[in-house]
Amino acid sequence: MLNKKCATKHKQAEVEERGHWASKMEFLLAVAGNIVGLGNVWRFPYLCYKNGGGAFLVPYLVFVVTCGVPLFLLETTIGQFTQEGSITCWRKLCPLAEGIGFGGQMIVFYICVTYSVILAWALLYLVFSFSSQLPWASCNNYWNTDDCVDFSTQNKTSEWTNQTNTTSAATEFWERRVLAISGGIEEIGSIRWELMLSVIAVWIICYFCIWKGVRSTGKVVYFTATFPYVVLVILLVRGLSLPGALQGVLFYLLPEPSRLTDPQVWMEAGAQIFFSYSIGAGSLIVLGSYNNYNNNCYKDCMLLCLLNSGTSVVAGFAVFSVLGFMAHEQGVPIADVTESGPGLAFIAYPQAVAMMPFPQMWSVCFFVMIILLGLDTQFVAMEVLMTSITDMFPTVMRRAGRRERFLLLFCLLCFFSQLVMITEGGMFVFQLFDYYACNGACVLLLSVFEALALGWIFGAERLYGIIKDMTGVKANPFFKICWLFLTPLVSLGSFICSLIVYEPLTFNRWYVYPTWAYVLGWVLALSSILLVPGWALYKLGTGTGNLSQRLHHLCQSDPDYSLTQKRETELQPIREEVL
Repeated sequence: MLNKKCATKHKQAEVEERGHWASKMEFLLAVAGNIVGLGNVWRFPYLCYKNGGGAFLVPYLVFVVTCGVPLFLLETTIGQFTQEGSITCWRKLCPLAEGIGFGGQMIVFYICVTYSVILAWALLYLVFSFSSQLPWASCNNYWNTDDCVDFSTQNKTSEWTNQTNTTSAATEFWERRVLAISGGIEEIGSIRWELMLSVIAVWIICYFCIWKGVRSTGKVVYFTATFPYVVLVILLVRGLSLPGALQGVLFYLLPEPSRLTDPQVWMEAGAQIFFSYSIGAGSLIVLGSYNNYNNNCYKDCMLLCLLNSGTSVVAGFAVFSVLGFMAHEQGVPIADVTESGPGLAFIAYPQAVAMMPFPQMWSVCFFVMIILLGLDTQFVAMEVLMTSITDMFPTVMRRAGRRERFLLLFCLLCFFSQLVMITEGGMFVFQLFDYYACNGACVLLLSVFEALALGWIFGAERLYGIIKDMTGVKANPFFKICWLFLTPLVSLGSFICSLIVYEPLTFNRWYVYPTWAYVLGWVLALSSILLVPGWALYKLGTGTGNLSQRLHHLCQSDPDYSLTQKRETELQPIREEVL
């Protein structure tokens, strides 16, 4: 018996166990950290005001019910059932669709490259927030131009509101000091050394957050996934206490039912759901794969989806109460100060903070929240990629020290890939990646393939039985209807509409990219989408037997991967412990 134990320990030393979350709370916080990110703060509120206020919640809820929650449950379920990453799980369920996993991981890689740049910007702003005077609060700095206007010193006067060709101090700080932005993507210029140091700091933090796998990731999320809510509540209370806050909130939620007839409104609602719920790219598959087999993933999904959408709505109150205050102080319509994306985080909100008493304190709070919201999304995305690659080569990657070394190489690869994004022309490159490579349309199409493969080939009824076997709970039969019909149809319809209403990328509504940049953008977009049919054709062309036999074989799930086999796998460690 002693020799047997020694042999077991020696084997474990050679190849480490895959592992599980230490507790259910670690899983919930990791998923919450992944899905609750910057999009909840800087995109949803803007979309809500832009697309009909409270009326926007109608298409939003339609996509939540038909696509968001069903795909969220689907991905978490197959991850927990297979205990595999987002690529190897398809080998067990439907080998023909393995390209979905590769395509999703390609998108995750692009997200890792772009997200860390956003974190570097936020980290730089956080450092500047400790200045005796916020550098974006005045126009007496060396980077300011004669057109700069210090809005914080204006108070409902019309002298500057009627001026043309004026820019705010916050805008000039962002464009001329932080980015030192060039005239276009053709003028890359030199690397911004401050941004490079910030990017290095971000990668070091992310590396040590996940270098031990779920053992370290599960502990870090206790802070990174919860503290942003503390800061959000502080900013919400502060925002609602400001003059003009009520007008901002009303502007945010005032319903415009007429906007519901605009297809663009429905398109943006769908894109927001797929983006904020982190579905389609395989992240939820990986996070669910570290659960115990009998975890109640059905209940978890309902709670996490509610948390995500609820956070988006609450963040809207926090953002628009502050924007209402800024409009009140400047004496301009709220629409004139409203921004989305980086414009909100690095221009509008900092400008509003500069008008408040104790601006440094509120600036620190805001950028700490932005950093933490982005940080856990970033390192969870890294964990997703690492897990998927490790599960493809378990005997190689799970040996002691191999994961840490490979993770270091991955961080270096991302770092050198994004150096062009922290140059003087880097913002143009960043937007190209963000608009095409990380595009919601790519995720939409992957989700269509995913729903078809699992709902029709693997079988919606089998998925329904798997949930019952794992959780002991019967899922609502409506999910079967979604997996079979609603989810693929709505996702495909949204993808087609996105192509119909497609507009070439521009920067600040004036800069038009050169033709070669648009070609590069479409190459980035197709690099993930074409992996699905490309992999299927490759497998059909290299298998044994005739075409019909190959197709039949590739559409069959692993016969050893039945519910009975899974139960035996789960019971085996218990039997060994008893013996």
